[in-house]
Amino acid sequence: MNYCNILLVRHGITDHNREGRIQGQLDVPLSAQGRHQAQELAQRLKPGQIQAMYSSDLSRAKETAAIIARAINLRIEAYRPDLREICFGRWQGHTMAEVAELYPEELAIWRADRTYSAPHGGETFAQMTARGWKAVQELAILHPGETVAVVAHGGLIKGILCMARGIGLGQRSQLVVDNAAVTAIKL
Repeated sequence: MNYCNILLVRHGITDHNREGRIQGQLDVPLSAQGRHQAQELAQRLKPGQIQAMYSSDLSRAKETAAIIARAINLRIEAYRPDLREICFGRWQGHTMAEVAELYPEELAIWRADRTYSAPHGGETFAQMTARGWKAVQELAILHPGETVAVVAHGGLIKGILCMARGIGLGQRSQLVVDNAAVTAIKL
């Protein structure tokens, strides 16, 4: 069986990351520091090491992917909405302190079950994980025996890692996925 090596790449840091603001599916660009992180990551990769690259269609991931692709002379195959971060609905753009003030009951329900509950207008962690897991499985089928970079988001990567490693979704807080980090899985 020809396994696909998937390199899960988290986008570089944004101002929202630094400020503790919930980005979710807001289209927030990289900060100057985030662009620098992506450039440093790109310098560690070598042309020919990766055969295909896919990215979330959100700006912070697209920009990270573009910096890497330029450095290793690789074309980005597609920008996929199924590789987006979890949608936090009306919480997006707020800090958790602001959410606690604006939506205390909703926050209490979410804190009691962070896997299967969602903010108003958002999606659950389980829903996001299911779409992300399906996406990487599709990419693995398309690229047997190859190494594929998937530029995405911290929450999505944690969900995919839970599935790949057989970890319960409720255990995701044990996983650390820093900005501009690369985590490899084999499917």
